[in-house]
Formats: sequence, structure tokens, C-alpha cells
Amino acid sequence: MYENNFYSTNNDNNLEHPSTYEATFGPNPVYPDYQPTEPSPSSGKPPKKGKTLKIVAIALAAGLVGGAAFQGGSYATKSLLANVGSQSESSVTESSQGTESDGGLSSVILRTDEDGDDITSPVTEVVENAMPSMVSINVTIKTQVQGYWGYGAYEYESTGSGSGIIIGQDENNLYIATNNHVVADASDIAVSFIDGSSYEATVKGTDESADLAVITIPLSSISNDTLSQIKVAVLGDSDTLKLGEPAIAIGNALGYGQSVTVGYISATAREVQMTDGTMTLIQTDAAINPGNSGGALLNIDGEVIGINSAKYSDTDVEGMGFAIPISTAIPIINQIIEAETVPETEKAYLGISGTSVPSVYQLRFGWPEGVYVSYVAENSPAALAGIQSGDIIVSYNQTALTSMEELQGQIEKSKAGDTVSITLKRQGQNGTFTETTVTVTLSSASQSE
Repeated sequence: MYENNFYSTNNDNNLEHPSTYEATFGPNPVYPDYQPTEPSPSSGKPPKKGKTLKIVAIALAAGLVGGAAFQGGSYATKSLLANVGSQSESSVTESSQGTESDGGLSSVILRTDEDGDDITSPVTEVVENAMPSMVSINVTIKTQVQGYWGYGAYEYESTGSGSGIIIGQDENNLYIATNNHVVADASDIAVSFIDGSSYEATVKGTDESADLAVITIPLSSISNDTLSQIKVAVLGDSDTLKLGEPAIAIGNALGYGQSVTVGYISATAREVQMTDGTMTLIQTDAAINPGNSGGALLNIDGEVIGINSAKYSDTDVEGMGFAIPISTAIPIINQIIEAETVPETEKAYLGISGTSVPSVYQLRFGWPEGVYVSYVAENSPAALAGIQSGDIIVSYNQTALTSMEELQGQIEKSKAGDTVSITLKRQGQNGTFTETTVTVTLSSASQSE
């Protein structure tokens, strides 16, 4: 997601800008990248009311995701995030641990100077308390690429890295928020926690226009040792931000692991023109680097105020990073989490593999915008309807498609047994495309085996 010098902070084989790759190697059609809420124990005082978002009370009070968090008590089965300003008293009591201080955050002794006086930094404690809520995300993407002039196809794997924030749990799953562009088109997603352990994650849902996604990991698959070291993030209120406030960015920069940068809030509602629309974002001069996408932008109280998303790169510009305001993100994240999960036997199955048609193919060869079909499974609904490898799907039930992700989203809204219309374009021997519409009766994957 970039236009001119704006681009998402993705880290695809450490390429800092997609155009660098294209200029060197040719088109690279996929650019992978690569929270609510327990009060932070970093403060000697309760968090300010009206400034903290909460998960369910059990997550707030427990502190750790796992352990005491699911040894008793009740759990939320759907909504994990609540609105601003409704923190429970029990959560305040539990969060009021740590040393007392005059300024809200207790300080950590880094070292002593030559006179024996303590040298302290509140940022250090913010980072120490927030880090158990941060994760690194590594993805693998398998991309089908058509050869020049439409002949031959090959598949290659690319890897990317990004960041995520632990934003909730229920009795079954751990929920992690990240950017949509971090996990878009990923065939495999691996999440690394603070203890270095890594677990496979799946996408719960996405919102492409908001560049948000939620991924999940079953609690049953996470070791007790890891559960004892991670926790749900504390979410703040981005609507109350003021210019000049300190800002702390944490993320998996360049895929090297979690790193920390510090700056200030430069703007609170900056309109940024991206390739697929305008977003209203927080601007900060804290360095946002490739791989930071999906990571946390924190205030000095240790609360997540934004989800790092993009940066501005130019030889004349320095220190312009952008984050999705957390108060904007929360309703969308809630909607993703609360979305009804279709039983496996009812999930719709089309039976193709494909990829979004790269823009360079559209410009160079006149290919239509849509989804290039690289493989059609035998006896699948697609095969029975006459869809072939090499076809480009341009609409699904009269909804125009521009990417593989949009097609997947449409299929997810359908159920096994639904009949849908798919419009596709097929290339002839002379290179021109002919449009046709087919009727497909979707099935479940088990029915097509």
C-alpha cells in the first residue's frame, strides 16, 4: 500500500521499497510486511479513567494471557474490546502495583553517575512492561506468476516480516491485531513471542480499507511457559492525543526482532493519500521502519495509541511515520472478532489457486484487473463450471474484483451449496481477452475430495 513516496512498512526479503525490487528484478506482485487490555503495572497509580480501553475484566485483572487468566472466572465469548472510559474497579486495583512515583510512571535505575546518583528513564519501564504484549510475525507467500506474453507459469516463495499486538483472549483463542498488508495473501503465518517461541497462526478476519487484520492462535497449542510470559496489551485513547506528546514505537524492524524508537506526536489527524484511498493517521517522528507494520505506538503511560502502518520516504524528508489511531481501530477489530465463524463443513469452496494480477502486467500487456487463476483443482466447483488455469476472474456475484484477497473475502461470505456467478476473461491466441460469465455451485472442501 503506497503511492509516490508513501508506502507500508513491509519487509519482503529486506526490500525497503517495492519499486527498488521491480527496478532490479522485474515485477514482484506481492509485498508482504512484515491491542484490549490490562492496566500496565508500570504505574504506581491507576491509569487515568477515560483513557484506557479494556478487554473483559478477567483479562484486565489477570495480567497474563494464560495462567490465572483462564484458571477461573468468566470469559467473554465475543466482544473482547470495550469502549473508552469504562475501566472496572477490580482492574484498577490489580493494575496499581509497582513502586510509587510522583509522575505516574515509576522509574528504573539504569546506572549511577560519578556522584552516585541514579540515572533513570521512564521509557525503559514502559518498554519492559509492554514487550510481553508485542509479537513478531513472519509470513510465507506462494505466488503464481505468468510468463511473458501469457505463456508458461511458475511459482515462487517469498517471505516477509511484520509485527503484532496481543489484544485479547477468550476461552479458546489468543487474538493478535496487525495490519492487513502484513498477512495479505500469506500461505503460512508464524508468530514469535517474547520468550522466543514460535506458533502457527491463522487469519480470523481482515478489513482491507482500514488496513487491519486479526490473527488467532489456539490457547491449547501454546505452552504454559509461554503463557506465563505474555499478556494482553493496555489500550489508550488516541482521541485525546496532543501535539508534542512522547511516542514510543515497538516493532519487528527489518525482521531482526523487536526494537524500540522514541519520538513525539507530530500530528493527530493527518490525511494520507494511499494507493487505494485516503487514511486519517497519527503522524510521529519516532522511526517507523520496514517490519514495524502492525506494531505498537505507545504513549508515556505505556498504552497503545496506534498501530504502526506506513512511513514517508524521500531524500528531503526525515521522521514522518504514521500509525492507525487505536480509537479508530477498536470498532473494526471488535467487528472482526465478533464475526460469525462458519463451521468447517459449511465453508464455501471454489477450488482454485490464484494471485492478483500485477499492475505492471496491466500496463505492459493490457491484462485486465482481477485474479489470475494459476490452478484449478480436479472435480472442484470451479472445474465443473468450466473455469480454467490462465483465466482472470474479474467479478463475483456482480461485485468487481481487483485482488485475490477480495475474492477470498467474497467466498468467505458464501456457504457450501450457494450458487454464484463468476465473470472471467480468457486470453486467446492473439493475446486478446474474451469475457464470459459462469454459474458455480459452491461446495465444501470435504465434499470435493
